[in-house]
Amino acid sequence: MYALYTGLIVLFALAVSPWLVYQAVRYRKYVGSLSQRLGYLPVSFNIDAEPSIWIHAVSVGELLTARPLIAALREKHPGLRIFLSTTTMSAQQLARRNVLDVDGVFYFPFDLGFVVRRTLDLVKPKLFLMMETEIWPNLLRECRRRGVRTAIVNGRLSSRSFPRYRVARGFFRHVLADIDHFCVQSDESRRRFVEIGAPADRVTVTGSLKFDSLEPASAGQARSRERVLRYFRFAPGRPVWVAGSTMKGEEAIVLRVFRRLKASQPAAVLVLAPRHPERFDDVVAMAQQEGFRTVRRSELPIDAEPRADVVVLDSIGELAAVYQVGTLVFVGGSLVPTGGHNILEPAVFGRPVVFGPHMHNFAEIAAAFVGADAGVQAASEGAFEDNVLALMADPVRRARLGAAARALVEANRGAKVKTLQTLDVLLPPPSARPNNVRPFRAP
Repeated sequence: MYALYTGLIVLFALAVSPWLVYQAVRYRKYVGSLSQRLGYLPVSFNIDAEPSIWIHAVSVGELLTARPLIAALREKHPGLRIFLSTTTMSAQQLARRNVLDVDGVFYFPFDLGFVVRRTLDLVKPKLFLMMETEIWPNLLRECRRRGVRTAIVNGRLSSRSFPRYRVARGFFRHVLADIDHFCVQSDESRRRFVEIGAPADRVTVTGSLKFDSLEPASAGQARSRERVLRYFRFAPGRPVWVAGSTMKGEEAIVLRVFRRLKASQPAAVLVLAPRHPERFDDVVAMAQQEGFRTVRRSELPIDAEPRADVVVLDSIGELAAVYQVGTLVFVGGSLVPTGGHNILEPAVFGRPVVFGPHMHNFAEIAAAFVGADAGVQAASEGAFEDNVLALMADPVRRARLGAAARALVEANRGAKVKTLQTLDVLLPPPSARPNNVRPFRAP
């Protein structure tokens, strides 16, 4: 089965190679990361072959979720190096710039036996942690052979991906047996992991780390909001609609709704933040073609409030801070069937949030927000338009939604502590490890 899996990886790589070449030529993607993806890390990466904890976060969302856990593991295990891998280029850039508690950052290797062995030889992990749903059979089997403890952290199986895993559960039962523990977000995720073959006694519901990854509400947030307003030169009372993490197909909808909003609120400004950096140019062009005065965040005037109707956020790692100034926030990936994105980031600031029907990657969180009247889920494009226009005109409703959203975030913290307690079983902190040194006795 493993040979078949490896063969399928090779065939898939050959099939998508023309697309990868296109991405490399047009967007310069994958060019600088290929050697690391093949397991060739710099010799200086871990030159003394020191033992480590290896944490893998695919993209920006998983990376932000992992940050509080990284800091806690650094404190618990000061004698181990901590390495962080990512898959996407945007997460790599953010990790190198903003994650200071790690000893090294690298691109995740291809899941081929000789590649993962080469990576493990240098990283030397004692514990390997996979954020959310990262299941790589060859890497996990090699970790088991070497005695490396492994765990899925903040694990989840969405309603969309679960059927695919269930079809192949005969294979995944063997793969999941190589994972020492599963720290999952909900009872439903626990049931799904067990159903596809995870040993039930290794699966623990620890809650969602996404709640713990957010800074608690504080008086400092008001000062932070004022700094963002000053940076963007937005007047305090100006209506600001933030559309974050938008995907292809959503910007056209947002711009159409924004045109109607401008008819009733001419001073309104739209901050539009595409999810993927390679789409920045296309989104700027789209807004301009719609007749809106458009400026990039990187080209904002420094001496006056921008006269633009649309500001395209062409930066990485700033969206969470920008949410603070939103009169209303739309979180993208939810009007098109891509699974949605993190609605907790604006919620912690008490911002009213609206999102679309496609939230299968955040199903439990979306349901909690709707059930607590802490967010608005639009069932269709038409409903989305109606909800945005109604909320932008109703400050009382916005305030009520924002307060409920912040309260929901604060009430659901605690997953970090539960996760660390579970990981202590796999890798006890130094103070909890037995002392095997025999005391010296004089003859």
